[in-house]
Amino acid sequence: MIDQTRIEEIKAELIQKERDELRAYKFTNTEVPDECFTSDQMSDVPAPPLEKAIPADAILIDLPSIDEISLGTMPLIQVFKKRRSHRVFTDEHLSIEELAFLCWSVAGVHEIGPKNIWTKRTSPSGGARHPFETYLVVQRVEGLEPGIYRYSGLQNKLVLVKTGSDFCQYLADNAMQNFVKDSAVVFIWTVVPYRNEWRYLFTSAREMAMDIGHYCENLYLAAESIGTGTCGVASYEQDLLDEMLEVDGKDEFTIYIAPVGRITE
Repeated sequence: MIDQTRIEEIKAELIQKERDELRAYKFTNTEVPDECFTSDQMSDVPAPPLEKAIPADAILIDLPSIDEISLGTMPLIQVFKKRRSHRVFTDEHLSIEELAFLCWSVAGVHEIGPKNIWTKRTSPSGGARHPFETYLVVQRVEGLEPGIYRYSGLQNKLVLVKTGSDFCQYLADNAMQNFVKDSAVVFIWTVVPYRNEWRYLFTSAREMAMDIGHYCENLYLAAESIGTGTCGVASYEQDLLDEMLEVDGKDEFTIYIAPVGRITE
C-alpha cells in the first residue's frame, strides 16, 4: 500500500508540472541551456500543413458561403447579454446554413500567408498557427446524413469521416454529460501539436490552451446570435473519443467538445 504522505507529494509534483506548462515562456533545464534548442522554424524545416489532408476518395459537402448567409445580425451587446452555457436543447434540426455559419465563425479562413505558412481565421491563434481540426458529430442537420464530418476552413467544405446515428449517445455515455445526446451537432476539436511546436517548441502547451478557448468562445457567441446554444465539455474519455474520430492520440488528439442545439427562450 502506498503511503498517504507519498501520494500527497506526488499530487503536488503533478500539479506543479501542470502549472509550469501553463506559465512556460522558456524551457528551463539545468543540464542544457535554452540557447542550445532551436525550433524547426528557426532551423528552416518546412512548415507543417495548415489542415489535415483530404483523402482523394473522400466525400465532400459544399457549404454555403458566408456571403450567402443572412445570419448573425444580432447586435453584439445583445449577444453578450444573452450568452449562457446551455444544456437543454429542443429536438429541432439545424439548417445547413446555420451549421455553415457556426463552422465559419469558429475556423473560417480570412487570409492564407505566403508559402502556406499561416492562416488568419475568425478565431485568433498565437502566431496564426491554428493547431486545431474541427470535427462535427451530426445528429440533426437538414440535408446531412447523421455521422462524423471534418470541417475544412480552407475549402469551406465538410469531409465525411463516417456515417452513423449513435455517435451522440456514445459521446453522452463517455463524456459523463447526458445532455450531449440531445444536441443537433457536437463540435469536437482535436489538436495537432506540431503545428505549434514547429514555431514555439516547448512553450506550445500554453499557446494551445489559450487558443482552444478562443475557438469555443467564438462558438458560444455565434450560437447565441442565431437562437442556438452550446456548453463546452472537458470531461470525456480521451482514448475512446480519439478512437471514434480515428485519430492516433499522439500526433492528433481530442482537446475539447461542445454540443450545439436549438434552445427555447
